[in-house]
Amino acid sequence: MNHPSSHRPTFCLIRNSIATFFITLLLIYTLYSSKLILHNTPDCSHLSSKLNLQQQLPAPTPPPPPPPPPPPPSPPPPPPQTTQLNHVVFGIAASSSLWPTRKEYIKLWWKPNQTRGVVWLDNNVRVTPPEKSRLPEIRISGDTTKFNYTNKQGSRSALRISRVVSETLRLGMRDVRWFVMGDDDTVFVVENLLRVLEKYDHTQYYYIGSSSESHIQNILFSYTMAYGGGGFAISYPLAKELDKMQDKCIQRYPGLYGSDDRIQACMSELGVPLTKESGFHQYDVYGNLLGLLGAHPITPLVSLHHLDVVDPIFPGMTRVKGLYRLFESVEQDSASIIQQSFCYDKDKYWSISVSWGYVVQIMRGVISPRELAMPTRTFLNWYKRADYTAYAFNTRPVARHPCQKPFLFYLSSTKYDEKRRQIIGVYSRYKEAHPYCRWKSDSPEKVTSVVVLKRSDSSRWERAPRRDCCRVLPSRRSSVMYLWLEIAEPVR
Repeated sequence: MNHPSSHRPTFCLIRNSIATFFITLLLIYTLYSSKLILHNTPDCSHLSSKLNLQQQLPAPTPPPPPPPPPPPPSPPPPPPQTTQLNHVVFGIAASSSLWPTRKEYIKLWWKPNQTRGVVWLDNNVRVTPPEKSRLPEIRISGDTTKFNYTNKQGSRSALRISRVVSETLRLGMRDVRWFVMGDDDTVFVVENLLRVLEKYDHTQYYYIGSSSESHIQNILFSYTMAYGGGGFAISYPLAKELDKMQDKCIQRYPGLYGSDDRIQACMSELGVPLTKESGFHQYDVYGNLLGLLGAHPITPLVSLHHLDVVDPIFPGMTRVKGLYRLFESVEQDSASIIQQSFCYDKDKYWSISVSWGYVVQIMRGVISPRELAMPTRTFLNWYKRADYTAYAFNTRPVARHPCQKPFLFYLSSTKYDEKRRQIIGVYSRYKEAHPYCRWKSDSPEKVTSVVVLKRSDSSRWERAPRRDCCRVLPSRRSSVMYLWLEIAEPVR
């Protein structure tokens, strides 16, 4: 039989083993936990390096201040100055033999202390001290004997006249935009000349004028030539180019007839065409200008020429006095001078044509505007033939029926009514014989005067060209007719 004490060592051994096992587990767990904690600790070395780098970098500069506001836009350049009278220089070709009569035409349109220019003569002439203030400077043309001239029908004076523009340029006048050529019997409406030139750029090459009224003249010379008697304008840059080559140019054309065809030949060599403005009038006609001035095209009247050849424009007056009367209306409204308007008197069955500042024509019956706008053949062509095919424009007979011969009323006086701001023109009946008429309609012969009322219209050529409207106003007297002219407003 075993004793209980014999199992005590065995039990103690087991208990010690268990204790050792748990202690071992505890140590293993403790070591394992310590290693896990050491491995999970974050590495902050890169943070410290970044911090050190930031500490080494310079401190950031503050942002620049905002830019100042842009300066206000500069004002637009002023518009170019309009062409004024002092920008134009006239070169007038004159003859000493005709000077006593032709100088009166120049006095008519020349504006002392305003217009600039020179009269170029072949010989010295006598000018009285009072006349000097009313005329341009007078000079003698240069010698042209070195130039050949072979035209048997012409005159060597064409050579010196063709050099008028160049000789005027060489005088060295300042602030010149245009040179305008004319003859001593050319009459300019300078206000309308400026209106025409204002349309063109004076810094470019321009050769401005018009051809002849004679179809034959244009064939013999050229439809692309500006006739010098009617006047023409040359821009300053073109005048300089012409001056450089003109003497050599005219040597190449010894057989040409006149001065204006020599100018045109040189322009052709320079490659500059004619810019046509139908307000320049050569008037290569004979007789009465009524047909032409009574139906002027819708364009400013710039010039008149050959005034020694045609009849006085106002019957019963000298040529010069008649022109002075016309210029009374020019002073009132230069833009509207001899502009044509049409009226119709429905009660009396009359057609009325008004050439403002010049003449009123009253005709029986209704005549269309298309026909009224055609010049009547009151004149002969340059070769003194009544040949209506010889003109470079449409014409019509004075009357297609004896009853339709016009009754003429020429301007007798004009004045400006400041209170009503109207121009009052009185046109008096020109007494002449009329053929017998069997028509039963009223006759205009009972009318002794026509009063035409209108307002000044200096800006009319700044609008599209158009005729004025015309109305017949009531009248208490059968011997006086009242007409009202006004701007034709566009239909809105």
